[in-house]
Amino acid sequence: MTRQRILITGASSGLGAGMARAFAAKGRDLALCARRVDRLEELRSELTQRYPGIKVAVAALDVNDHDQVPTVFAELAGELGGIDRVIVNAGVGKGAPLGSGKLWANKATIETNLVSALVQVETALEMFTTAGSGHLVLISSVLGNKGVPGVKAAYAASKAGVSSLGESLRAEYASGPIKVTVIEPGYIESEMTAKSNSTMLMVDNETGVKAMVEAIEKEKGRAVVPG
Repeated sequence: MTRQRILITGASSGLGAGMARAFAAKGRDLALCARRVDRLEELRSELTQRYPGIKVAVAALDVNDHDQVPTVFAELAGELGGIDRVIVNAGVGKGAPLGSGKLWANKATIETNLVSALVQVETALEMFTTAGSGHLVLISSVLGNKGVPGVKAAYAASKAGVSSLGESLRAEYASGPIKVTVIEPGYIESEMTAKSNSTMLMVDNETGVKAMVEAIEKEKGRAVVPG
């Protein structure tokens, strides 16, 4: 099934912007949201010039402003005439060793990556239930499969929660009409991984995004990318 109208959160940079470019190349219409609306405007200009046949709607959204999530999703759906796929991508990679006195950093990671993801999931499911179908994509991480010591402890826990939500939803909607995919990226070049010291397994953004988009298009239940 071709999902023509795709909403991506956290689309102003990194994997979100990369997926937007990849789907635009396939002729899809896009609803892009993030905090940095100036970057979204630049991305929209780039995509509509390169692919004049597509529609690109953009909106400012801080996913931690939970009341705004359904409002912005509805506005973007109105601009495109509906949404066929929602990619819950917005997230942060900050963190500190547990017990180091930096609760604020770990709390922000859990709130943005898990609690705000839940709000986006609830909103998307309501939209899809009303529409009669849809494809929900959760961007998790390979680090969600196992606890990681040090600065990534809270991040790994938040992504474990995201993967668990996806697993629950796949069981709930096993017979449709809503499809659910959990993508677990490894180290892919982006703003989030720019500060990482682990470069041995790093792939460039284009390679990583290509693998992600291929898995999303196949609507796999779960995919670890790149292989």
